[in-house]
Amino acid sequence: MLAPVETRSVSPVFVGRGDELDILNDALSRATAGEPQALLIGGEAGVGKTRLVEEFAAAACRRGAVVALGGCVEIGADGLPFAPFSTALRTLHRALPDALAAAAAGQEEELARLLPEVGEPGSGRHDEEGMARLFELTARLLERVAADRTVVVALEDLHWADASTRHLLSYLLRTLRTGRLVVLATFRADDIHRRHPLRPLLAELDRLRTVRRLELARLTREEVGRQIAGILAREPDPAQVDDIFRRSDGNAFFVEELAVAAHEGCRTGLTDSLRDLLLVRVEALPEGAQHVARIVAEGGSTVEYRLLAAVAGLAEDDLIEALRAAVNAHLLLATPDGDGYRFRHSLVREAVSDDLLPGERSRLNRRYAEALEAGPTLVPADERVMRLAGYWYDAHDPAKALPAVLDASVVARARRAYSEQLRFLERAMDLWDTTPEEVRSRLRPVDYTEAYPPPPSEPRGGTSGGSDAAATPLRYLDLMAEAAVAGRFCGERERALKTTKRALRLLQDEDDPVRSAWFWVQRSRLVRALGRGSGQEELIRAQELVRGLPPSEVHAEVLTHAANWCMVHAPGPDVLQAAERAVAYARMVGARETELNARQILGVLMVDSGDIEAGLAELHEVKDRALAEDVPSVAVNTYVNLPSELEAVGRSREAVPVLEEGIAFARRHGRPDSEAWMRGNLAESLFAVGRWDESDRALVDPGRIGLGVGAMGVHATLRTELAVARGDLAEAHAQLAVAQDCFGSHERAAQHHLPLARHAIALAVAEGRLGDARAHLERALDAGFPPAAQRYAWPLLTAATAVTTEDLLTRVREAAKRLVTVAPVWQAHDHWLRAELRRAEGRTDPGEWSEAVAAFERLERPYDLARTRYRLAEALLTGGGDDERDRAAELLRLAHAVAAHLGARPLADEVALLAQRARLALAPVVRQRSADPAEALGLTTRERDVLRLVAAGRTNRQIAERLFISPKTASVHVSNILAKLGVSGRGEAAAVAHRLGLFPPETDERVLA
Repeated sequence: MLAPVETRSVSPVFVGRGDELDILNDALSRATAGEPQALLIGGEAGVGKTRLVEEFAAAACRRGAVVALGGCVEIGADGLPFAPFSTALRTLHRALPDALAAAAAGQEEELARLLPEVGEPGSGRHDEEGMARLFELTARLLERVAADRTVVVALEDLHWADASTRHLLSYLLRTLRTGRLVVLATFRADDIHRRHPLRPLLAELDRLRTVRRLELARLTREEVGRQIAGILAREPDPAQVDDIFRRSDGNAFFVEELAVAAHEGCRTGLTDSLRDLLLVRVEALPEGAQHVARIVAEGGSTVEYRLLAAVAGLAEDDLIEALRAAVNAHLLLATPDGDGYRFRHSLVREAVSDDLLPGERSRLNRRYAEALEAGPTLVPADERVMRLAGYWYDAHDPAKALPAVLDASVVARARRAYSEQLRFLERAMDLWDTTPEEVRSRLRPVDYTEAYPPPPSEPRGGTSGGSDAAATPLRYLDLMAEAAVAGRFCGERERALKTTKRALRLLQDEDDPVRSAWFWVQRSRLVRALGRGSGQEELIRAQELVRGLPPSEVHAEVLTHAANWCMVHAPGPDVLQAAERAVAYARMVGARETELNARQILGVLMVDSGDIEAGLAELHEVKDRALAEDVPSVAVNTYVNLPSELEAVGRSREAVPVLEEGIAFARRHGRPDSEAWMRGNLAESLFAVGRWDESDRALVDPGRIGLGVGAMGVHATLRTELAVARGDLAEAHAQLAVAQDCFGSHERAAQHHLPLARHAIALAVAEGRLGDARAHLERALDAGFPPAAQRYAWPLLTAATAVTTEDLLTRVREAAKRLVTVAPVWQAHDHWLRAELRRAEGRTDPGEWSEAVAAFERLERPYDLARTRYRLAEALLTGGGDDERDRAAELLRLAHAVAAHLGARPLADEVALLAQRARLALAPVVRQRSADPAEALGLTTRERDVLRLVAAGRTNRQIAERLFISPKTASVHVSNILAKLGVSGRGEAAAVAHRLGLFPPETDERVLA
């Protein structure tokens, strides 16, 4: 006998998608070669995204790759935080336990928030970089795991992703740098309506050159015929193919459903509703199976068997019989781990769920919630709280839902899923008024966010005691405080600001100045972050509220924030006192982190006020204490501010190793935004010491790493300076526009607007737009220079002398009189400006230019030294004799060598033009018969002696002792030697000396002993 032909609801033949599969296989090959790949796969529901991923995953496994699949989990309208990443990481943990453990070493506490298998989550401080820290560590974990093997991470159903998952995916795809890694994600294109939360992410990722996007089209008529043949295991009737193709419009899933329905004799021709077609399959089941299908549809993407049994309330045999019928009808599938069930396709689940009556849906959610409360182990431990909150919320029972969503908010915060924490807190606020008072009175705060004040103490036994959180009911304002902070942490600043404003309106009716001050500080931070203002007015309100009150943590926070604002925007003697007061208040109330932050601000202010060594010592002390006491938030701030102050006083070379140490610290602790600020400072210091190529590399490509607006503006400002110095005016224009957009008209901090004004002036001068340059200068002078702005004001005034009129010259002089010259670098700029002002008046004085050159020769700032040497040469050639010409020629050769080495094309061109006009040779004159390489290089006798010792590895101090000269003179000789040899460092100079055989072994440095 012939066996009956079995129909399949999934075709064994993979139809079409050849081009798409080729693209995926090509991505796998590129990743295997060490180039990480990122792909987005979109298409309407049922078009075949999952099947394509399955086929690719199978092919990747055959080629030796490790494949980790993760799906976004839907519970009602909610997604579980980080669910697809957690699932994928669990797969990697099972497949590569040793490799993943090694990759996670040292960061287990943080990574446990996504993968509990690696350890216990830490209880570290929550801050605005907490989420970014987790993201950075996750991205680097995947890169390390994929360092010596190909790994494919596939995330499905991105349209259901929670906000935290979307943020993590965005960060990962923007920061992938190394590793044999393929990351792909699928989403329903037809679900992405205009206000869908995934839409902005897709638009952002589309702009990345490193992300490829595939859109799956529907099947052709020929492909539909091949699919039907695979399902029926025979060639179909052409008329049937035409009918199914017309009805399905080439949607692969509907082709399957229609083919099976036609084979089984369903009267699908009675309706054109594909939704009804899906329900026909359900309605053909026995009543018990239909009942179970409805329960599974409301339970989420996957329902565990034990939970399903508890909710269904059926005898076990009846439940298994119902499940068997649904599985045999290809309606439900067992999960890969065999522990639960899910619908074969989400379209069927949605059709069944949509067919539920409102009361029926609420009842099912209540039964799920009650079952989960009675049996907490029915679902994975890391999902229980979230799912319980979702079930109770959809059951429309405020008395049960409010405590559940509050518990879920605590869990979300612990996982750094601040977006989900905010969502749960907003639900709690919505439920608050409809929840019975007796339920609300039993709720207690878990803790208090940041420095948020606990409630005032309640009288107990006729006396007032300290605040007892365990005895104090949760208040609506407490929820608002948590929501404001959560919104700030996850980047939802608009929502956080809205919550803060509502809280302040409510506090108008209460006598609670400390809590009001706390919310005003939050509002200041949000307004500043959103670019809505400087935040000063809000801080003034906060200070007024706490003035005259006993010391408190909020009081210390208010003083610290106010001092920090003034440090950036309006430094001065009063601010120094405010910082000292902030330190004292924080110390009185035992707020150690606030105290260290306040001390850091105090150190910066001390340096800026001229007490340089004491201020730097304070900053070093704060850094060391923060590292010793494990306060990373203060440590990273100090790694930003300490080198910044070193740079401010001209100690650029000292700043570089501190910044390199700080960048390594920021990477270890997953603080990308802090790392970006450090990289900006590193680029500035490297530029100052003449390492321009390294400076350029230190700056971050904004398309490859997430930068805050401030850090992005700083990087764009530094790119502008580099572009102007190199003569790349188009790039300078582009970067200046980015910087101006980042800081906006509201940001008037000297550290931002003065460099921008200087670069705008320099760019306008370079393009011959002198009127625009004067306008930029006038605006800067009108705004004035706040105290301690000398670091930015001196270079601005020097650049301004190229465009000054007589009136502007007077204003520049007056502005310079108000700037201090405590640090040697400021003194050098003072000399430079004086000489430039005389030159602008037509009274060039070689003596003044000599003082400027001498001042910069004592500093390691080759670009500034080259520019002042050029000006000195120009002054010497104006009416000078032969001796002056010889000295000018040497100065021009030195300036040109430095300009050529740095790539400072405009300066090199100016030097060459001056030399040409003066008929001076820029290359040293070499006697043709001379066989001495040192003479050919133009080295003087003294410079040969110095170079011999440099080649022997001696320091400037050791050279000075041997040659009976001062260390500063030795340093000048070394700078001249480097310029003549065309090298950038002592090691290169030694290498040139040895290569040319300048000092044979028998004439080594012992000759000089």
